[in-house]
Amino acid sequence: MGRGELTKKTQEIAKKMIGREISLRELRLLPYVHTVMMNEQRIDPNKISPEERKILSTWRKKGFIEGGASGLGITKDFWDFTCEILFETYVDNRD
Repeated sequence: MGRGELTKKTQEIAKKMIGREISLRELRLLPYVHTVMMNEQRIDPNKISPEERKILSTWRKKGFIEGGASGLGITKDFWDFTCEILFETYVDNRD
């Protein structure tokens, strides 16, 4: 498997941490959200697609995030999920 691909392990993490499987588009949005939270903490509307806006809306409704272009907030649990998913799917780990 290559970087940024959904795997059985990725879906197991998602089910365990947020209660459901995630889509490939969700997976690919996570690095952007992670970077935003570590830097400017504002979503740039020009950098996200309509489909990604829907995903962000779903995350807001679930209580994982709040805000967006005016300032983004994230729960600790969702931050932990983001870190674990990114480690599993994008980092060449030696576990």
